[in-house]
This record gives sequence, structure tokens and C-alpha cells, in this order.
Amino acid sequence: MKHLILILSLSLSAYIYAQEPVDSLTIDTLTADSLTVDSLATDTLTADSLEMFNAFAPADTLFCQTPAPLPELPDSVYKQRLQELPFVIEMPYNQVVRSFILRYTRRNPKQLAALQRKAEYYFPLFEDILCRYDIPYELCYLPVIESALNPMAHSHMGAAGLWQFMPSTGRLYGLEINSLIDERMDPIRSTEAACRFLKNLYSLFGDWNLAIAAYNCGPGNVNKAIHRSGGKRDFWSIYPFLPRETRSYLPIYIAAAYSMNYADMHGICPAAIEMTEATDTIRSSARQHLLQISTVLDIPIEELRRLNPQYARDIVPGGKDYSICLPADRVTDYIDLQDSILHYRAAELVHNRRAEIDLMQKTGLNGGYSVNGVTYYKIKNGDTLGAIAKKFHVSVKQLRAWNNLKNDNIRAGKTLKIGR
Repeated sequence: MKHLILILSLSLSAYIYAQEPVDSLTIDTLTADSLTVDSLATDTLTADSLEMFNAFAPADTLFCQTPAPLPELPDSVYKQRLQELPFVIEMPYNQVVRSFILRYTRRNPKQLAALQRKAEYYFPLFEDILCRYDIPYELCYLPVIESALNPMAHSHMGAAGLWQFMPSTGRLYGLEINSLIDERMDPIRSTEAACRFLKNLYSLFGDWNLAIAAYNCGPGNVNKAIHRSGGKRDFWSIYPFLPRETRSYLPIYIAAAYSMNYADMHGICPAAIEMTEATDTIRSSARQHLLQISTVLDIPIEELRRLNPQYARDIVPGGKDYSICLPADRVTDYIDLQDSILHYRAAELVHNRRAEIDLMQKTGLNGGYSVNGVTYYKIKNGDTLGAIAKKFHVSVKQLRAWNNLKNDNIRAGKTLKIGR
């Protein structure tokens, strides 16, 4: 039964991938027009291939001066270094992998420096969750090629977040996506969803390289490639039968893993990127606005938005527990000042939506109408206060009291309230 549920789940994933753009930013930003080994041996890629590498503004290194570009290394060095990585997932070397390694280490060293600095923040989070799901730690390099470690990344095809989920795939794996919240951009929730997805893919194919390929193009396309190859179940054996963008996906992944681990041997140091290193998460079921937290705790709203990118309109929806990421040293302040936070400009920021509206209803032939149980009458030409009082079986004195009238003068177009 469990196996049947898994097959149905992955079949639905395959259907989603067939109906929607592939769940990856990588397709349009990292792939070359031609992905054969011969064409990449000269290390020439199209301009579109460079887009991801330019995702960061140039950043200077923090702890060292980057020397002049080091000489190109022989293939044997890259091969040996990849084999020495303490990974479960196979990291083979070929000329396609080499081309992307050179992109990271020689042509875009400042972008690699930026990725290294961001990895110091996100990789410990990934590692904890990957460990909990009992899947290889080196899968943390997938968000490097998916989103350049930017939790607010959006592809033009509609994928979003560190792991670049499409909306339907994200919902399939338990992410909440609506006008107020998009958990594809929640680093913790999206990583948990990605782990569930990857674990299911591995259960289906029994091979991490194939699971990674399926993460890019969907299990249906991988199954087709296996069938067209005569049943072979190895990425490099089904390589010619995969979609073009997926043929580059695993080589880019291997190149990213190499570059992130050996950047220092290429004279590249982590970039100076301002990030809050120590953070903590608190859960709250109260509807609140990030500006309330920002003002009361004196935390820049930009920092709160960066730490909580899932809240698309700065509103924590409430009604159930939602996580709020804060600088670690401000969590106790939030707990102590929660009442002040929730009351600060609450009417304007949080309670500015009407919960219920009664439709205007006519009360009968006398021309009145009712709203929220109160009767009103719109004065017409020729109406007098006495005639209106008679129509509604009340006195003129009552009409004057209910409408704060000093005399019997009324004007067409105005509205009278009939009753308290």
C-alpha cells in the first residue's frame, strides 16, 4: 500500500511536470545550446549560460586578497579532488563538468565568493534537515544551482524559492501558497518539502544521480529516457535521451560541489555579504504585520523581510502556528513585548478588513431599506418630515431625535435613520 501511494504521488508529480514548465531556474540560466562533450571541451557557452553566475552584484572578498588567476589545472587534479570529497553521491569527472568548474572558478570568482558566504548561513540549516530525513548531505548543493542560494528567487516560468518549486509541486509536498504566504520561500519549510520529494525520487529510481535528474525534469522524463536507452539505469548511459537542459543539470551540480569545496585552492575567499548569522525562530498563531515587530523591537523592516521572505505582503496570517525568524538576541524581547507588538497600529495594519457586510434590503412598499438591522429612508422631492413619520408609523419628534435634526427642514437626497 505504501509503495502504491508513492507511485501515485510521483505519477502526479510527473503529470505536473508534463503540464507545467520544469521546476527549475537552471534551464534557462545555466545550460548551453549544445551539451555534448565535444562542444563543451573548448569551454564556450552561450550568453544565457552566464545569467545565473551574474545573479549577485560583484562582491569583494573579506579575509584575503584574491591573486591573479591561477594556471588551469590538468584534468587529473579535478578528477582526484572530486573523488576525495566525502560524499555518497557519485561525482564523476568529464569535459562537461570541467567546463562548468571553469565557469565558477575562473570566469566568475566574485559570484562564487558570494555563494560561499551565503552557504555559511544556509548550509547548517540544510544539513540539519537533510540529516533528519536521512539523505546525503551533499544535496545541499542543489539550491546553489537552483536559486544561487537566494530564498526570494523567482524564475520567469513561475518557480520560486531556494529549491525552485513550481506552485503545484510545492502544494503537492505540503507548502502553503496563497496571496499572503508563499512557503516556497520559507527556507525551512521548502527544504523539508525538497527532502520529501528527493527521498521519494530516490525510492523510485534507487540512484541519486537519477533522482537529481528527475528533480529537474520530472520522473516521467527520466523513465522515458530509461526506456529509450533499453532499460539502462545510469545517468551517463541515458544522457543522450534526457531533455537537453537536464543533460547539463548533473554536470553543473558536480561543478558547484567542486567549486564550493575547493574555492580556496583557486584563490577565492568568502565575500563580504551582510547577513544576520545568529537567528532563531518563534511560532505564533496571532495575525500580525512585520511592521509591528519592526517598530516595537527596533529591527529594520528590510532585515525582517529578508529573514521571513515567505510573507509576501508582510502579514503573518495567523489562525494557526506560523514561524517568525528573528535575530537570536531578539527572541526573548518578542516574547516579553508580544502584547505591545500585537496592539501597535493593529486597526490600521491588521484589522483593516471588514469581517461581515449585510446587504442593503428593502423593508417594504414605503421605500425604506435595512442595513445591519437598522432601517433607513432616502428623502425624495416633495417629502416632508411629517409624511415620512406617518409612512413609518413613528412620530416627528422621534425622527428628529434619531437624526439630530434641530427643526423639520429636510432636503431631497439625504438619508434618514428610522429607529435607534
